[in-house]
Amino acid sequence: VVGSPQPPQPQPGLPSAVVGAQQRRPVPRDPPQARAQVTELLEQWIRVWNESPGSEKAYAQYLALLQQHGVPRVEASTDRFVRLAAVVCVEAARRRLQQQRQQQSADGKADDVGVLDYAVIDAYAKLLVLLVKYGGAGSEGQSQATRVALLNRVLSTLTATLLHDYEADAEGHFDQRPYFRLFLNLLQDLNVPDPVLDSSNPKVLAAFATAFHALQPAVVPAFAFSWLELVSHRMFMPNLLLAKGQKGWILMHRLLVDLFVFLEPYLRTVQLSEAIRLLYKGTLRVLLVLLHDFPEFLSDYHFSFCDVIPSSCIQLRNLFLSAFPRSMRLPDPFTPNLKVDLLPEISQPPRILSNCVVALNACGLREPLDEYLRTRHPISFLLDLPRKLRRSGSQDGYDVPLINALVVHVGTTAIAQLNSKASGASAPIAHSTPMDIFQHLMNNLDSEGRYFLLNAIANQLRYPNNHTHYFSCVLLYLFAEATSEYIQEQVTRVLLERLIVHRPHPWGLLITFIELIKNPRYSFWNHRFTHCAQEIERVFESVARSCMGPGHMLNHQDGAPEPQAAATPQ
Repeated sequence: VVGSPQPPQPQPGLPSAVVGAQQRRPVPRDPPQARAQVTELLEQWIRVWNESPGSEKAYAQYLALLQQHGVPRVEASTDRFVRLAAVVCVEAARRRLQQQRQQQSADGKADDVGVLDYAVIDAYAKLLVLLVKYGGAGSEGQSQATRVALLNRVLSTLTATLLHDYEADAEGHFDQRPYFRLFLNLLQDLNVPDPVLDSSNPKVLAAFATAFHALQPAVVPAFAFSWLELVSHRMFMPNLLLAKGQKGWILMHRLLVDLFVFLEPYLRTVQLSEAIRLLYKGTLRVLLVLLHDFPEFLSDYHFSFCDVIPSSCIQLRNLFLSAFPRSMRLPDPFTPNLKVDLLPEISQPPRILSNCVVALNACGLREPLDEYLRTRHPISFLLDLPRKLRRSGSQDGYDVPLINALVVHVGTTAIAQLNSKASGASAPIAHSTPMDIFQHLMNNLDSEGRYFLLNAIANQLRYPNNHTHYFSCVLLYLFAEATSEYIQEQVTRVLLERLIVHRPHPWGLLITFIELIKNPRYSFWNHRFTHCAQEIERVFESVARSCMGPGHMLNHQDGAPEPQAAATPQ
């Protein structure tokens, strides 16, 4: 059994909300005998649950008993009951587990994990569902609002209870299973078709999303596996993404960003314990489900996801960049003489729901950038731009989200300028202000900064749209006009490393690399880096053959494909 992930060392980019959530929370002061009263109420409920299962009359009588104690009419009483009852149930499950371990130890069958008895947890979850559904009063409209408000209060109290339990566990023995069972039961029971309340209600889903956000892995690392299971559960994730008007998309986006914020330090430094490796594997599986069932969600938020994925996670990033709308049928990138600029989709802008300028606004770079794009003045802005792309107060690293934002904003502005001209999309991209910015950065950034810049450009090589077309032309132009072969080698590296990983590969990435190796203008195979070593040459030829199809081989003299003998049908 793999242990829970341990929290990484504090990172400079960790959101302040996460840091604040890691502060120890004050323990509410309870009246004398409060726990004893709650325990007695719980015992009465368990008797009702066992002796009269499904009896509406017995359930109504018990809810009336709770109302005599101020639940749920009085907020303080409700919070106290939910919190203390959760503590009692979790402790009961742990106590049964400890007794089980002692018995096994006496029998010589010790088990480090053990099997929890969830009977008390299940009974408590059913009570909370009844309380949320039938504890309110008033007209139908008021009751719906009251029920949602009560659900928010219950989930908030359970979240605070879990956080306090985790923070109070100084020995690192926190057991996530009782809380996972509790939240899972709430999700499942509230998902049963019911006119009173069900979890397909956007407000109900939002309540769970808020609770899961508060319990994100960066705050409670020991709850990470349960958290991922809950977030990706069939009763939650599909309902959230299928909510009317795509109202749940921003919530699911926030939860996935929470996950990558936690994983990022491990993935960036490639320090993967067995627990983190399993969590990463689970993350990939969730993304594959999303790529299959909700590709538009990954596509529309690709920008902000790329901000939180380390540059070393190439296959993971390709998953996001390969997503395209289900209504679109991708042209085969291996079609001979494919005229990309004549495709009907290539003039359409992609839908991007991420805020692409937040990083520019945060550092005060957007206004001077827009001014320079309009007037090409002042020239000092362009000269000072490479320095401004470094992290604030640091000379040792670059602000990658800022570079990503700069590239997309400059590209979007360039496309708008091209479309506003009489010649439309056929207007040249060379000698334009946006291209001046890209070329200046390519020639004046160091190797690390140039790599991040090229990655930001390659991140826009996706399905057929005007962003893919423009940035493909930009990348090829930068290769053709490079001032040194080293820059051309770095352009090739960024494309190649995205192609040598397992599929999927973004459509725009494929058509760009095919154009680079086939068009004699770029003399790709004449460059020394393509045959500096036999192993490198084999990699290039292997990727080139896979990109150009099995019916071609490469002529290294001019880069043009030559026909090969017809392959035997398989």
